Amino acid sequence: MQRDLTERQRAVWDFVAGHREAYGWPPSVREIQRHFGFASPNAVNGHLRALGKKGLLARDGRKARGLVAGTSARSATRPGEVPLLGAIPAGWPSGSEERREACLHVDLEALGLPRGARVFALKVRGDSMTGAHILDGDVVILELKPPAHGKVVAALIDGESTLKTYVVRNGQPFLRAENPAFPDLVPARELVIQGVMVGLLRTG
Repeated sequence: MQRDLTERQRAVWDFVAGHREAYGWPPSVREIQRHFGFASPNAVNGHLRALGKKGLLARDGRKARGLVAGTSARSATRPGEVPLLGAIPAGWPSGSEERREACLHVDLEALGLPRGARVFALKVRGDSMTGAHILDGDVVILELKPPAHGKVVAALIDGESTLKTYVVRNGQPFLRAENPAFPDLVPARELVIQGVMVGLLRTG
């Protein structure tokens, strides 16, 4: 089940799912290795085996790009149900792992999402995104898809999670806070986009 994933396992799963959505086929083991900077394919295969045991990925050994979604990934939620996977800092990045806490009922059609869209929710902690009208305690709805310049994203930057605006300047991506009290975040090693914000719930 997805609630049992570590942050790195979720990042690998998100990369595989996002690559398949963007290009129509899954990434190869070598592409995953390059993306995350793993020292060898063995590290990739270890994460893929863990995802396979949790029912999220299966591998077709007859194909070089043989990753397919497992049964748990296809049936993670019912239509209109969005898993709440804990909290995310809208401030300084945090290394805390996500855990599924509850399931929210959301009108996905009202958000303009296609049938079968892969979505999840996170509770916001912090005030670095107040300029984008995202406040401490809000719940953001995110879709697993490739990011675009200027979109608010949940990201794993150098191993730590944060909610920021995705910016590309001179071909280089980085994260921008929407509060002048917080600096830009430029990845030293890796920047993995875990979800793109498509909706917001204000609970207070």
